[in-house]
Amino acid sequence: MNSDDEKDRRRRDRDPFDMFRNQDEFNRIFNAMERIMEKTFRDMPTGMKPGSSFVRGYNIHIGPDGKPRIQEFGNYPQKTSSGRKGFSEERKPLVDIIENHNNVAITVEVPGVEKEDINLDIKDEKLEIKVDRHDRKYHKVIDLPCNVKPKTTKATYKNGVLDIEIDKKKKLNNKSGYKANVE
Repeated sequence: MNSDDEKDRRRRDRDPFDMFRNQDEFNRIFNAMERIMEKTFRDMPTGMKPGSSFVRGYNIHIGPDGKPRIQEFGNYPQKTSSGRKGFSEERKPLVDIIENHNNVAITVEVPGVEKEDINLDIKDEKLEIKVDRHDRKYHKVIDLPCNVKPKTTKATYKNGVLDIEIDKKKKLNNKSGYKANVE
């Protein structure tokens, strides 16, 4: 077996929790999460109205390089017109992007809305998702991993999950935008 085959075998057989066996790496991740949580509670608005809420969460993804990436989602603190910190009614949804040879697949969690409420705007390497209802608002601009063909966009929405598939662009010469329909 050559060394490349051995490296591939070790990578495939690697325990997904190996990063936690390295105490320094575990402590680094834990400390980063602790700082994020402290900031969340420090920024939490005082005197929230009855019935109002905020959502804030974290997704940890281990990349092919073995390094964890932390993605935040939910409401984010911002300054209000009075200068105090508050949470926006607009939430950043949780997003997963998978790039393959011919296209890019994006899965977005936007529960509590109807497909007619979802607006997609695609321009080359960016996808903007916006939902603006009286009771539920989502907004996120996603940097796509490659240039795409906006007119090839296929989107479906079921049970709070929006699945989007966009073909990759072969050449980098067209800068047009496209509004997609959700099925």
